[in-house]
Parts: sequence; structure tokens; C-alpha cells
Amino acid sequence: MEITQQGNTVTLLLTGEIDHHTAKGLRQAADDALITRRPEELVLDFSGVTFMDSSGVGLVMGRYKTARSLGCGVTVKGLRPRDEKIMRLSGLSALVTFI
Repeated sequence: MEITQQGNTVTLLLTGEIDHHTAKGLRQAADDALITRRPEELVLDFSGVTFMDSSGVGLVMGRYKTARSLGCGVTVKGLRPRDEKIMRLSGLSALVTFI
């Protein structure tokens, strides 16, 4: 994962596989970035993800909760069509912005 910041936006470029084994480290790194950088917007960029199970939905949901508690919005981008459909069906479209 690569973390970049431009102005008040922090972007996390996610790569590889997101599953039960990798999600914990991603959650920790994302939360650390939110807490230390205090952005107005968090962008989760899934364009480098090659595989994702339901842990991806949990990753987004948890970061939404953390971001919201800090007054930060969340945008999700770069999802494969199938993965975006799953996230939208899980109700995340009511909480985060998809681009």
C-alpha cells in the first residue's frame, strides 16, 4: 500500500490481495494515516487490487467509521465492476462516494 497526501486529501493506493490475512495490516496503516494526518477526505484506491473477498467491504466500513469520527469523508475508486457491485449491495453507497 502506498499513502500519499495532496492538500487535505489522503489517498491509499491498495495493491495485491485483500483477504482475512492482509486486511489487518491495511486497517492499521489506514487508521494511522487518518489519525496522524487528519485529512478532510480519505480516498481508498483499489486500482491495484488483484483479488478481494468480503474483507474489502469490512475494510471500507471500518475506515468510514474512523474517518467519520474525525470529520473526514471517504471516497472509493478503482474497483473492478464485480467488486463495486458487491460493495454497493452491502449498503456502502449510502456512506461513501464511489468514483
